[in-house]
Amino acid sequence: MQPREWSRGEFVISTDRARLDVAAVHHLLSHSYWSPGIPLDVVRRSIEHSLPFGLYRGAEQVGFARVTTDFTTFGYLADVILAESVRGRGLGTWLMETVFSHPDLQGFRRWMLATRDAHGLYAKFGFTPLKSPELFMEKWDPEIYRRSQG
Repeated sequence: MQPREWSRGEFVISTDRARLDVAAVHHLLSHSYWSPGIPLDVVRRSIEHSLPFGLYRGAEQVGFARVTTDFTTFGYLADVILAESVRGRGLGTWLMETVFSHPDLQGFRRWMLATRDAHGLYAKFGFTPLKSPELFMEKWDPEIYRRSQG
């Protein structure tokens, strides 16, 4: 799959894995509420096995999102994050517009995500609470990163 790129003013979104600053992505994610202490190797492997979207201001990585998908029926949106320095400028909305307009991510029967505090952002893109939560199950281990370090 060829990398794609979108520009808006001084910002660029790219799906080019080679352009990603994995250390910067790791820093952002390891300080998030959903993945505190995530190991660098886990971030690397998650990028390798998903479609990553890097957000850049010049050479500086200032945002990230990724989609885990079969490219046919299902997409799981994960790790959407912006650096504090660029929040409040509409970049999160632009990043989501870019993800959901990507030509290889069209026609899915189902998209999923998990969020504690960005329901308003994702509602703009058609996300709603689960219509049939009784159909879904999870195996969740919120302490896995802490245990793997010790």
